[in-house]
Amino acid sequence: MEPKILLETQDYLVLNKPAGLMVHPDGKKDTLTLTDWIISKYPEMKGIGEPVRWNDEEIDRPGIVHRLDEETSGVLIVAKTKEAFAHFKKQFMDRTIEKQYHAFVWGHFKEKEGIISEPIGRNKNDFRRRHAGRGLRGQAKEAVTKWQVISEFVDENDNKFSFVKLFPKTGRTHQLRVHMKFIQRPIVSDTLYAPTKSGALGFSRVALHARKISFLDLGGSKVEIEAPYPEDFGSAVAKYGIL
Repeated sequence: MEPKILLETQDYLVLNKPAGLMVHPDGKKDTLTLTDWIISKYPEMKGIGEPVRWNDEEIDRPGIVHRLDEETSGVLIVAKTKEAFAHFKKQFMDRTIEKQYHAFVWGHFKEKEGIISEPIGRNKNDFRRRHAGRGLRGQAKEAVTKWQVISEFVDENDNKFSFVKLFPKTGRTHQLRVHMKFIQRPIVSDTLYAPTKSGALGFSRVALHARKISFLDLGGSKVEIEAPYPEDFGSAVAKYGIL
């Protein structure tokens, strides 16, 4: 469950987060998180960044400028200094950081690429879920996702699947999962947004991997980092002849 360091400088880390590791405590589960790992390896980073409050408790998030869902694997930037935190936070706010995710989804597509620009809000029936389309609760926030089909195939049970690249242009909670559900192509093994779909393709978690990220370092140079596939992704990619 330990993250792998893909790049380390005096200003920041780029990690490959394993699926199943929460980025920071949520006030619900009493489990070790990425922030616990950060503090154990880099105690001097404590206090860098912005804490969150949960039930009147302040939760420290050392160096965390963006996050991945617990079940999502892949590339993640962590700031080691206050200067780096401000630098990356501004890039995320300005939407200049480019992120590419890979995912297995149910079904085939009529087109090979497209853009989803449906706002996202809270689900009116389930506080854990976000929602796009009719039935929102509360304020709907702008959300934009570009998608591209890389491969379409049929498994041994004659189920149709697609392997896609996803490019979020905004950073809403569960954005990619919600948008793929919205176009009726839910991500494989997503029990929250496709509970009637069984697990498939060897996945026991959401089949979503943050594959690449590109950004400007503190010196203004462009950096692009790719996170290798974990075992479940690598097995599915090899089995179905993708890429």
